[in-house]
Amino acid sequence: MNPPVIRIYALVLLLFAGLVYFTSKSAVFDAEELEAKPKNRRPVIAEQQIPRGDITTSDGVLIAESVPEGGGPSPVFVRRYPQGALFGHPLGYSFIDVGRGGIELAENDLLVGEQNEFASILDQLRDRQPAGADLTLTIDAEAQRIAMEGLQSAITVPGTGAALVAIEPATGAVRAMASVPGFDPDEQLRSDESGAPALLNRPTQSIYPPGSTMKVVTAAAALDSGEFEPTTVLNADSPKQISGVDLQNFGGESFGDIDMTFALTNSVNTYWAQVGEQLGAETMVEYMERFGFYSDPELDYPPDQMAPSGVINSDGKLVREGFDVGRVAIGQGGAEGQLLATATQMAEVAATVANGGTLMQPTFLQEARDPDGRTIEELGDGEEQAEVISEESAVQLAEMMTNVTREGTASALSVGGVEFAGKTGTAEIDLEGTNQPWFITFAPSQDPQIAVAATVERCDGCFGGEVAGPIATQVMESLLDG
Repeated sequence: MNPPVIRIYALVLLLFAGLVYFTSKSAVFDAEELEAKPKNRRPVIAEQQIPRGDITTSDGVLIAESVPEGGGPSPVFVRRYPQGALFGHPLGYSFIDVGRGGIELAENDLLVGEQNEFASILDQLRDRQPAGADLTLTIDAEAQRIAMEGLQSAITVPGTGAALVAIEPATGAVRAMASVPGFDPDEQLRSDESGAPALLNRPTQSIYPPGSTMKVVTAAAALDSGEFEPTTVLNADSPKQISGVDLQNFGGESFGDIDMTFALTNSVNTYWAQVGEQLGAETMVEYMERFGFYSDPELDYPPDQMAPSGVINSDGKLVREGFDVGRVAIGQGGAEGQLLATATQMAEVAATVANGGTLMQPTFLQEARDPDGRTIEELGDGEEQAEVISEESAVQLAEMMTNVTREGTASALSVGGVEFAGKTGTAEIDLEGTNQPWFITFAPSQDPQIAVAATVERCDGCFGGEVAGPIATQVMESLLDG
């Protein structure tokens, strides 16, 4: 065959393939993404005649229901949220005017009965109205209330917020997720788009400097890589030159030669910055990625309502090299790369250590039952996401974190007489004394049942142990008592 003819034929085929792709992209290849967009009203309108499934908490509190309006043989079903703002985050919303968000969007197929095509066909053959599955969430209503009230009372700077996430380490079940300010879907969203600014779910979307809670990740990398032990001694005088610039301990205190356990117990900056420099950026990033940094949490939640944690430069881009690894190791950084993390990510860090080094995939779904009462999905033992560190390293780190609550920066806190592990964090926001307090924790130390991360965006002259710590421990105590 003539070579020019072959080339023309190939070009025509290529152009035809391109035409097919671009004309089918939205309708076929991007169909799921298009349907999931909150502003896509078509699926919401079509589903108004389906009685959307109820949503209840793990302790039986009804938090979402569908109410028929209009009467007649084909009523329109409208969503109602009996608990108001208590579950606005993370529950989300489902309204014809504003679309869907949160769990309402992530679990939409279950809620409208589209999870089983065969069952849908049978319903049509039997002339039976389709109906959604009822969902039971992993969230505990009492723990959620305590979290919301605690975070709200801790806000002292107008226009700021707070976040808390509680996770069951062994299963990944999210037992509480609180975002303050919250929002009431019925009051702020139904037939009113002015509530849109309130939709920010801080635990999954807001990234913050995590302060010294990052030292837990640094310690995990140090122990698991085999380069350090709990007894490894470094000189922790202050200041120390890190990346050519002096780094101070809190109050300028010099500690002399100390081991890793002492350094975590007392949150010694110059020790951990040296650990970061000795590990290097490549090792630090490797372990951060194992914990889930640099990607969205593997949570059953809308992707556009989650943000990845990691080292972010002044252009807003995630970077894996070229940053001040010593300062990133203590939860700081600079223009070339500052460490920023969500509360969800830091809760996963605590839960991983609590679970012997294994990170479980976080989830909101406890159980789904179809209209006939049959269980069609359930949490069970959860799904493993990653083996982050060895069990030996996790046990060593858990003991070090327990020492923080015994005699260190969190020694003033308690969890109903139960021994627990934790790490405080106080990210300095400006030179005027404005800080962002953090606390990550799990309990009991020897048989962890719950892990929590809590943070308040701004407060003046405050510290993680005194502001975020009490909120986290109260939520944890509630869940342990329950």
